[in-house]
Amino acid sequence: MRFCASYLPFAIVAGTWSLVSAASWGFNDATITVQSKGAGVGSGLKEKLTQNKPLSQALRLGSSDTLKIILTTQDEKSPKRPHQAFLNLKDSISGLETSFAFAVKESGKGKVELTHKDIPSQLLASSGDLSASLVIASFGSSVPYNKPAFDIKITHDSGQPIASIEEPLRYGKLPEIHHTFKADPKSPPKVISVFFTAVVLAALPVVFLAVS
Repeated sequence: MRFCASYLPFAIVAGTWSLVSAASWGFNDATITVQSKGAGVGSGLKEKLTQNKPLSQALRLGSSDTLKIILTTQDEKSPKRPHQAFLNLKDSISGLETSFAFAVKESGKGKVELTHKDIPSQLLASSGDLSASLVIASFGSSVPYNKPAFDIKITHDSGQPIASIEEPLRYGKLPEIHHTFKADPKSPPKVISVFFTAVVLAALPVVFLAVS
């Protein structure tokens, strides 16, 4: 017991050190651009994204703008392709969110682009800013990266109508349906039935005589 107890502090320190020194995912060489359709090369907004340091001002994304992010994903500062790399947008008012996957090469070079057409109408109609986060993760012991990167302010052209928001399909109890069935067919009066039966029986001898 004394032997185990003497090594207990060292075990705690070793465990703590292993947690602190665990590899983690991140990114480097990241830039974000917002460029209008038809604008020349080099025009528009261009900012540098830094790990664990979101941009101080929100980026404006108009109806004809394209937002593009280029970065290099890293596993413990070494370029590497993760299993998952997303740009996540969240509406702080409604709590709704959506994700856009990065196209990442084996070298870790990744890119994602989005316009108004890619963003759900519920987020486009939000009156507040959209919070954008970068999510980088993979299998293994490396700690995933999930941190805010910047905010987006959705703007609309004055002559362009805002897309209408469709009510989501909800499953639940529906009003009771009452069916009205047709009445069962009724037989004709017995007098008519007896009359036509007698006519048929009376015509049988004539038929037999004609055949014979």
